[in-house]
Amino acid sequence: MDPAELRRSIPALEERTYFNTGASGPSPRHVVEAATGFLERHEFEGHGPRDPYEMGFGAIDDARVVAAEFLGAGTDDLAFTRSTADGISLVAGAIDFQPGDVVVRTDLEHPAGTLPWDRLADTHGVEVRVVPTDRGRLDMAALKDAVEDARLVVLSSLTWTHGTRLPVAEVADVAHDAGAQVLVDAVQSVGHHPVDVTDWGADFVACAGHKWLLGVWGAGMLYVAPGAHDRLRQTRIGYRSVEDPGASEYTYHAGGRRFEVGTTTPAPYVALAEAIETVEAVGFETIQSRVQRLTDRLKAGLGDRLVSPEDYESGLVTFAAEDPEATVQRLGEAGVVVRSLPQPRGAVRASVHAFNTAEDVDRLLDAL
Repeated sequence: MDPAELRRSIPALEERTYFNTGASGPSPRHVVEAATGFLERHEFEGHGPRDPYEMGFGAIDDARVVAAEFLGAGTDDLAFTRSTADGISLVAGAIDFQPGDVVVRTDLEHPAGTLPWDRLADTHGVEVRVVPTDRGRLDMAALKDAVEDARLVVLSSLTWTHGTRLPVAEVADVAHDAGAQVLVDAVQSVGHHPVDVTDWGADFVACAGHKWLLGVWGAGMLYVAPGAHDRLRQTRIGYRSVEDPGASEYTYHAGGRRFEVGTTTPAPYVALAEAIETVEAVGFETIQSRVQRLTDRLKAGLGDRLVSPEDYESGLVTFAAEDPEATVQRLGEAGVVVRSLPQPRGAVRASVHAFNTAEDVDRLLDAL
């Protein structure tokens, strides 16, 4: 599949110029049809001669194989969640935090990566240390100081504010040397550039399929590294969390699947597998080279309004605007979809994907 074919398969692009994939990607028609088609088969056929649980959980397991291979993970190490925030919250709730325990995060995390720790500070007396960044760059010296006695380090692989890539593997090494575990928010990375969670060396990686993978809402993924669960004190449990729900004594699944509790709709995960296969059909070499050309064009047109790095790191391009909300509204009325950001202040973000074109970029610049 080439980018032009991908573009033609996305109905949402027929009436607008879309630069907001970093918030939610528009799904191709066949991805949506994978979800709706399975939902119909499950409801119409699964309640006849076929067993609905066998059919539903079989589809989830098939999707897990596709997702795990895509992330470089073992199938037993991957749990399906509802979203990135859901995965982060599940990890937060599975650690037996004590008063005085330290969580370290960057100052660029999405609320999904800040609110759980703020809550734990209120309920468990956890200390939250925030490591400063400069224009989307992490201060590694400050990080090393902060993690000395930390329990958990939290960071994004790709910052939603600047589009910069953070040195996840380096951070993981520093954190592990200090005895801390590492939780990565990778939602801006998956589908954007190749991801191998084992190369990162993190203990937990949370992400979802509704952004750069162009999947539907409701399909999150949580990677749990082998052995990382040994330091958890999990209380959340259900028949899907354990090896044998009928046994007299329960035993959690050894890997990430321990986070899955019970019945859920397989439809978003069926669509996730279809979305992953679509991105793979286009190819990351094609995606990244095209996005780089388009972002270079956009950055050149933005000039000194550019906030993101001038050199290519991702398709997230942040730029300054006097009134971000008014700018977003005005562009929307012109048929161009972008979003404002809470930080950095006075900023608007455009997300450039492989389905975008040079004409799209020029239309955005003309509208600005």
